[in-house]
Amino acid sequence: MSRKTVDLNCDLGENFGYWRISEATDEELMDLISSANVATGFHAGDPNLMDKVVKGALERGVAIGAHPGYRDLQGFGRRVIQANPDELVNDIVYQVGALREFARRHGTKLQHVKPHGALYMEAARNAELSKLLVEALARCSPETAVFCMDVSETYGIAKAAGLKTVREFYADRDYDNSGSIVFTRRMRALKPEEVAEKCVRACQEGKVRTVEGTDIDITFESICFHSDTPGALQIGTAVRKGLVDNGIHILPAEDILAEAA
Repeated sequence: MSRKTVDLNCDLGENFGYWRISEATDEELMDLISSANVATGFHAGDPNLMDKVVKGALERGVAIGAHPGYRDLQGFGRRVIQANPDELVNDIVYQVGALREFARRHGTKLQHVKPHGALYMEAARNAELSKLLVEALARCSPETAVFCMDVSETYGIAKAAGLKTVREFYADRDYDNSGSIVFTRRMRALKPEEVAEKCVRACQEGKVRTVEGTDIDITFESICFHSDTPGALQIGTAVRKGLVDNGIHILPAEDILAEAA
């Protein structure tokens, strides 16, 4: 796989009132990306932040996606909450609907839905949860794409159901030999230039080096970095520069999908 166009996404609005987790502001990060995953209140975020991020993204031509998480403000959505799948899907529908209304308020729409943190990883390996999630989105938000990993249960089930899918490559996460990211609650500091080189190589060669030291194939339409990773602004700046300098154009995911259609 060799990519000449790619989406660049980041999680935004992950504060709560005066509480902030990211070193960088949402506005600084928005200037680097083409798609924003907006926290919807359960793991972070609040109505004022949701409104502010949607407005800022629209002003910059950044596409908007809902970033629903477990009902876990204290743990930032990175703890698995034991609840039955129907309850979890209802929480997701509630959060997606909230952000959709803020988008409508500003005359725009949701491009995608991307579960956050532990919920993303649980859906990736849990076919029952992914099936219920996909069925709910097919009814409530059939026009939105689902962001997921290529090797996830979510991807296969959403694809089979006819939903638009966007596979992600994680700039600031390690991979194992299964092709899945290595989930962590506390990120170490990364060297921005090394992260950028990793992303450029993934686009040019379709390869990534795993924690076991093996090169594996990776397929994706979007590159993600996280706003709560230490040095997120420097990482995002280096990744964007690395892509552009190597002739790789950054476009919203919906444009990437339209190119492939």
